[in-house]
Amino acid sequence: MSARKFEATFDSLRGFECPSWFRDAKLGFWSHWGPQSVPMFGDWYARNMYIEGTPQYLYHLRHYGHPSKFGYKDLVKLWKAEKFDPDALMDLYVKAGARYFVGQAMHHDHFFNFPSKLNPFNAIGMGPQKDIIGMWKKAADNHKLPFGLTEHLGATFSWWNVNKGADKHGPYAGIPYDGNDPAYRDYYMDNYEHYTKDEDMSQVKDWYTSNPKHHAYWLSVMKELIDLYTPDLLYSDGGLPFGTRGQGHFAYNAPDDDPAYRWGLEAVAYLYNKSIDKHGENRALYNQKDKRPEIYTVGVLDIEKSQLPGINPAPWQTDTCIGNWFYDVRQEFKRPGHVIEMLIDIIAKNGTMLLNILQLPNGAVDDETQYLLKELASWIPICGEGVYGTRPWRISGEGFSTVLIDGFREEAVGWTDTDFRFTAKGKTVYAFMMRVPENRAAVIKSFTLNEKVLSVKLLGSGSVSFSQNYGVLTVKLPETLPTSYTNCLAVELAG
Repeated sequence: MSARKFEATFDSLRGFECPSWFRDAKLGFWSHWGPQSVPMFGDWYARNMYIEGTPQYLYHLRHYGHPSKFGYKDLVKLWKAEKFDPDALMDLYVKAGARYFVGQAMHHDHFFNFPSKLNPFNAIGMGPQKDIIGMWKKAADNHKLPFGLTEHLGATFSWWNVNKGADKHGPYAGIPYDGNDPAYRDYYMDNYEHYTKDEDMSQVKDWYTSNPKHHAYWLSVMKELIDLYTPDLLYSDGGLPFGTRGQGHFAYNAPDDDPAYRWGLEAVAYLYNKSIDKHGENRALYNQKDKRPEIYTVGVLDIEKSQLPGINPAPWQTDTCIGNWFYDVRQEFKRPGHVIEMLIDIIAKNGTMLLNILQLPNGAVDDETQYLLKELASWIPICGEGVYGTRPWRISGEGFSTVLIDGFREEAVGWTDTDFRFTAKGKTVYAFMMRVPENRAAVIKSFTLNEKVLSVKLLGSGSVSFSQNYGVLTVKLPETLPTSYTNCLAVELAG
């Protein structure tokens, strides 16, 4: 017998329960990839190339030509994905620890990575001439990974208003960008209502438009995606569409009785009910970025390039990247130790990390990325027991160091040997040593007098000697440790 279907209301969707596969997975990889990777000049290229004076505008002007002559519609034709081998990449990703995979269905650039009947600007009709999403899904299925999709279409209508502009200075002053060409109005959006030529275009003033025609279009596309791929996860780059009141990327403050939520609620219910039709129960989840519990409990909260300060009762997700969101020749990549330490801190707080693995325009990954994947693949077999299938312990950690929670900043933490992060499974507490003490004596102060330690193992090595006095656990570590990255102790408790 199938589970009861969801209705497109907050009352119904707050009955969502996070599927066990997501709670156990802990680490997913993401392909945030599309034609904006072609210039290899970073995120939001399709927007910033139309903002006079920005680095991406200057690069575009001097590399491709002025956006009145060579616009984004022309750039997408250069994306060929000629070395895209999703099965080979998925094999690397699974070895590096991925337990679910997410593909980008479309970014704000309105180019779809799947064969849409609603938008001819898609990866079958031009550019790669491949069903990028379908290929990713087949590879994920071959590796028995849950498969998700991210959509960034909700913000497109307002985000892409800049293509309606013109230069204010220089030889092209006053010449309209190609977003004004009536022949491409459907692709570039009929969004003049969001364009004011004298305003500062560096920020998107209204992340979600109030235009009902775009709302209806968005919902049609979401249903098309869900019908084509029945994803296990659907992520919106923003709050639940289209409930936003105010300006800026994170202006999610509309009350839950706002009628603008009807479109988002219908999409979420459609996602879950399709999963019920397929599995007899809902195994899908929906991510969005409004941190208010009355909103995010329709699915799983996502936090972009940041974290929570402590354990959240409900599972949540951080989405982050190894460098910039799209390939950027200017960007330094995160080092393997930094990625591992982020993962540990996140899962200790009941979170999951979705990590964007950058691809070149041709679909391959570069040497730096392969090195990162190789290093993760060396660490996961050693410490994965303390990662997968675990739950938060009584506390997330101890020690003097904490991650910086400040917007999109993700600096590596200067951990000390006082710092531990904890996960748990059954009667075992996993204590990740964020830094190994020089004297090879790890001291953990968080156990109570009633928590008697029966044994301690160093994952990847074996049993180690320990003593426990008044709850304080002291563990003698060997001189040679299993990994040069974060090591983990498995502490078995009585009863």
